[in-house]
Amino acid sequence: GIHQAAEAKEGVEVTVPTGQAARITVQDLFLRYRYLAGMTGTARTSAREFRKIYKMRVIAIPTNKPVQRRRLPTWIYGTADAKWQAIADEILQLHQQGRPVLIGTRSIDKSEHLSRLLSERGTPHQVLNANEIAKEADIVALAGQSGKVTVATNMAGRGTDIKLGEGVPEVGGLHVIVTEMHDAARIDRQLCGRCGRQGDPGTFRYFLSLEDEILESGLGPKRSEKFKELGARTDGQLDQFTRAFRKAQRKVERRHFRDRNVLLYHEKQRKKMQREMGQDPYLDTPD
Repeated sequence: GIHQAAEAKEGVEVTVPTGQAARITVQDLFLRYRYLAGMTGTARTSAREFRKIYKMRVIAIPTNKPVQRRRLPTWIYGTADAKWQAIADEILQLHQQGRPVLIGTRSIDKSEHLSRLLSERGTPHQVLNANEIAKEADIVALAGQSGKVTVATNMAGRGTDIKLGEGVPEVGGLHVIVTEMHDAARIDRQLCGRCGRQGDPGTFRYFLSLEDEILESGLGPKRSEKFKELGARTDGQLDQFTRAFRKAQRKVERRHFRDRNVLLYHEKQRKKMQREMGQDPYLDTPD
């Protein structure tokens, strides 16, 4: 329907819907290559899946220069509102020190909400929502300049190297703020890895709240509701819940891993059945 949507948007005659010509899973696509290799900074946490599905080993290559990236203590708040206020306060404080700050958000709505809070405090900043990829890569490349504040969804400017401006290493380098845990720790690590590159100094901090989505996704609605009720009655930081967040994230990761395994199993069964019927498993639809 994407083709038809583009036609409707441009005001031209909408063509008939196209049918399915072929189908293949991502895993099966890669497994059809004779030689398979890749490079990423976040493969280690997925080593089990690479080994199980692709029969590939993950080998860690030492960094070019010693890593100076530091993780600051995680701050957990009872409500999402308290968390966002604390994030805005830390950004303002670091901006006044001349340090550049990069903030990663899970959605466009949340990046715009933080932008409003920063505007209320008079903090100059830029918001990137992965709408103009080429332009945003240039903006992210300059996110390491003194006093720069960049609010971005995690897709925005990904893969762009951030160079530190003059005098920035002396004040501590780029500071990265993770505003919420993602379904995969690998995505969080990609964001944290934007600072402290090529031996530069840098810091990162997680800001979490008991209203975050990861708790409901990983621990279920009932436990999530209890956390929200507790958070609504509590002021200040709740750092004792760090383990609950890690547990929730691991459960979500395991569930997604199982889902991918089940998908792969069913695809193998489907192809086996179609071959026995004399069909091409890629070009012939099972129905």
